[in-house]
Amino acid sequence: MDMRHLRCFVAVAEELHFGRAAKRLHLTQPPVSLAIKELEDELGVRLLERTSRRIALTLAGKEALQDARAVLASADLMRRRAQEAALGLMGSLSIGFISLPAYSFLPPLLRRFTQDYPRVKVSLLEGTTDQLIHDVESGRIDMGLVFQTSDLPPTLDSQLVMHEPLVVALPEDHPAAAQATVALGKLAQEQFLGFERHNGPMMFDAIVATCMKHGFSPQIFPARQMHTIVSMVSGGLGVALVPACMKALQREGVVYRPLRGDKPLVATEAVWRKSDLSPVMQTFRLMLPQII
Repeated sequence: MDMRHLRCFVAVAEELHFGRAAKRLHLTQPPVSLAIKELEDELGVRLLERTSRRIALTLAGKEALQDARAVLASADLMRRRAQEAALGLMGSLSIGFISLPAYSFLPPLLRRFTQDYPRVKVSLLEGTTDQLIHDVESGRIDMGLVFQTSDLPPTLDSQLVMHEPLVVALPEDHPAAAQATVALGKLAQEQFLGFERHNGPMMFDAIVATCMKHGFSPQIFPARQMHTIVSMVSGGLGVALVPACMKALQREGVVYRPLRGDKPLVATEAVWRKSDLSPVMQTFRLMLPQII
């Protein structure tokens, strides 16, 4: 029994005529008649009652017709799903991200991707750079959107997706909040809120290097998430250097001011396993922002 037997049987059962069934299948009549005989021999029952004038389905034939249609439909579905998966039109994709992409390019990117590829199931996980890199490497997630790092594991590949200037987040009652731009050296005695180095080494190094250029080494009170840092600024616990996209987080009690002079940059990158060659991954990567 094979798909050819079932297609011939369904065509004959629906047409109740060997000639019309053969024409529908783009075959001659003898192969169709042979396929029906082979199928009946395989099943051990008669599926069709044949006379010189008419063809009719037996009781067994009526039951077999329902099953044959279901098998052919399943085979067609399998073919379509396999073709769609090969083209990246369906499947699954798990993405981990730090706060920055959520306040910048990630929402419109996901909107466009899910509209263009509605049969791809996307799952999201927020975390820190060190955690997400480990999750990508271990296979827990497919891609991480993280702070750029110089010590990426050799099994991972990366693509730069965003450059952001740093701005100062200040409590709204801070004296510097009334200024259009802030001279960072004036904040030398403030407590800075930020990441520990292992959570975002490039971000940590950018903050420290920026402060050092302005004549001081910052005292950093650690936090693990960018929105937590902004919340702590709101509570008057200190000031923070944050990427400019965080201005979208309008937390009561916080104001953002650009730095006077140089505008240091921090970078976000996408990371994935070099061994992941899935069409869905390739499709999503092509939609990422391109930073030269």
